[in-house]
Amino acid sequence: MNDMDFTGRRVLVVGGTSGIGNGIAHAFRERGAQVAVWGTRDAADYRVEDGSDLSGLTFARIDASNSDAVAASASPFDGLDVLVLAQGTVLYRKGEFEMDGFRKVVSVNLDSMMACAMRFLADLKASGGNIITVSSTSAFHATRGNPAYNASKAGVVALTRTLGQAWATDGVRVNGVAPGLVDTKLTKVTTEHPDRLAGALRGIPMHRLGTPADMAGAALFLASPLASYITGQTIIVDGGLTL
Repeated sequence: MNDMDFTGRRVLVVGGTSGIGNGIAHAFRERGAQVAVWGTRDAADYRVEDGSDLSGLTFARIDASNSDAVAASASPFDGLDVLVLAQGTVLYRKGEFEMDGFRKVVSVNLDSMMACAMRFLADLKASGGNIITVSSTSAFHATRGNPAYNASKAGVVALTRTLGQAWATDGVRVNGVAPGLVDTKLTKVTTEHPDRLAGALRGIPMHRLGTPADMAGAALFLASPLASYITGQTIIVDGGLTL
């Protein structure tokens, strides 16, 4: 038996239209799973050249930060085995020091995680499934200029612990992945500036950026039988950045 074979498993990746979430979605698809993704724009707005490949994925336009829309959302399948919560945003130029900006980022990065988890809890109880959150290494250190991003990602790590404890007796495991510096649209403020990129790479012992595929490997492990006795944990996947 191949523990990384997800044939017949039903997977929903919230925020699976681009970046890390899209990489995770395709990793499950390539291993036999039926995979649905949620995004906030029309399907035609997602382009492969921007890191958004929707091929082979079931797509629905749902704003996960709208808790009413989440609660009213239709199930993509007749049940669910894996829920990946990869939604996230960030504001630069001190936008997070304004309360509207702070609330927006926390709403997307943290509040929506709870809303989505609650929406699909019954399905996951029925299947003995699991939830995988995507936070950030920012949860473990200060992030200059981004108080909402930092606080929300730390909140995701704490939420993962608490839900892992709360739902263990229901047979639902809850774990997380904390990416380091990954080459996606959200990190272009660093990756597209040679001096900033060089400085960032000096702080990574493995001397390279992470990729969505690197994050997907951890997510696959956590969703697999290999991790059947793990819950409430967040795996740091950062090339050694936080060491």
